[in-house]
Amino acid sequence: MHDRWGGGASGYPDIITSLAEIFTKVRYSRKQTYFIGNGGSAAIAVHMTADYFKRGRMRTLSLYDISLITCLANDYGYEYVFSKQIERLSETGDLLVAISSSGKSQNIINAIEAAKSIGVQVMSLTGFEPDNPVRKISDYSVYVPCNEYGPVESIHNLILQQVVDML
Repeated sequence: MHDRWGGGASGYPDIITSLAEIFTKVRYSRKQTYFIGNGGSAAIAVHMTADYFKRGRMRTLSLYDISLITCLANDYGYEYVFSKQIERLSETGDLLVAISSSGKSQNIINAIEAAKSIGVQVMSLTGFEPDNPVRKISDYSVYVPCNEYGPVESIHNLILQQVVDML
């Protein structure tokens, strides 16, 4: 199933409710949730890993250990820093939340492909072009129709914060 929200496709309250339902199912099935992103989206990912663990009462795990990231980047290349972790840590039914303003980051795309090969659900939050690669390959995708990093990242953060508040 490829649900895509954004650009006027659904009302905001419906999007938030749908996202909360996805996270709730993952929580009650006691599956793991991973948040990933680069730059400002990485900051959102780290923040949400903590919030969804503490306030959302979910099983989350940060993929941002600096020693591990630099090891993987050095040995495999930066485009594999998330996919190598997903391959070794995740299980069928887990949830990967990929946050990417452009939807074009190769390390995010590789992580999604690794996740899908294991049976991990993929939710993405993207912006910029509506047909970006990350959005195309995600199971659930929230799209922000804007071509500027600041507003896109702010809206991604707002959405994820509002959802965890509902949990």
